[in-house]
Amino acid sequence: MAKVKYYYDSETLSYRKIERKKRKTIKFAMLFLLASALFGFLFVFIASQYIESPKERALKRELTNLELQYKLLNKRVDNAFAALESVEERDNAIYRLYFEANPIPNEQRRAGFGGVNRYKKYEGFDNSKLIIETNKKLDVLQKAIVVQSKSLDEIAVLAEDKEKFLSAIPAIQPVRNEDLKHMASGYGYRTDPFTKVRKFHFGMDFTAPRGTPIFATGDGVVIRADNNASGFGKHIRIDHGYGYISLYAHLYKYNVRSNQKVKRGDLIGYVGSTGRSEAPHLHYEVHKDGERINPINFYYGNLSADEYARLLEKASLENQSLD
Repeated sequence: MAKVKYYYDSETLSYRKIERKKRKTIKFAMLFLLASALFGFLFVFIASQYIESPKERALKRELTNLELQYKLLNKRVDNAFAALESVEERDNAIYRLYFEANPIPNEQRRAGFGGVNRYKKYEGFDNSKLIIETNKKLDVLQKAIVVQSKSLDEIAVLAEDKEKFLSAIPAIQPVRNEDLKHMASGYGYRTDPFTKVRKFHFGMDFTAPRGTPIFATGDGVVIRADNNASGFGKHIRIDHGYGYISLYAHLYKYNVRSNQKVKRGDLIGYVGSTGRSEAPHLHYEVHKDGERINPINFYYGNLSADEYARLLEKASLENQSLD
């Protein structure tokens, strides 16, 4: 039961009952309902912004997982590109040269797709950039594989007798596996052992005891066997023809002289630590048309597939060189 309220009337000197008008009561009721509705709307709005429903949490987890899967896919695509680049490098530097075919430029191998926007359907999503980049990489990789496949088809057609060329190419490891302690450093950026500065290492370092035999990696003519090159100490250079030169540095002593013809596998010197060297090892380089290239691509003559894979893994580590 509602309380009855009174007020004092000074004219009649008596208390009079307060009569609330019906219109005013309705007005108060409407204001209360409006305020309640506004409060409820505000509460629902705030809750929707800061409180996730179970369905929203599930969708968020699914989106996070999809983003992770795309990132992993990107990494796998990058690894596939790295493997393909190794094949492409040998294709241009060895196979196509061997069969007198012009190298395929990188612009042709990595060409994208012009014209219509192939990725419009992936636009407008939270992770559109990631999805589009992944699909672009896959398209370029697919096209690069097709280009490489056609190159191998072309080489197969051009195949003919190249015995002399094959004998000349530096195609074996200069130190036997059984004589190696380990492959100390590969081609690429390495830490200089003396200055501790990161710089490019243009060859491969094979750690072996002093006096370990060193072998010519291909047929050719010895063009240098001296101690007159800065940093290399006693070293040998062999001209194999076709633009190829191999270099063997930090030797203990020679077994050949300048202008001497050698065959692949001939003993040409012994491992030492002369010149700018931290420990006994062989620093080995391969030059092609005056450019120093990665020797890892030239060991197919005496390494099995497993041995080559292990050597490739060690050579890719960025460590400290020995010279």
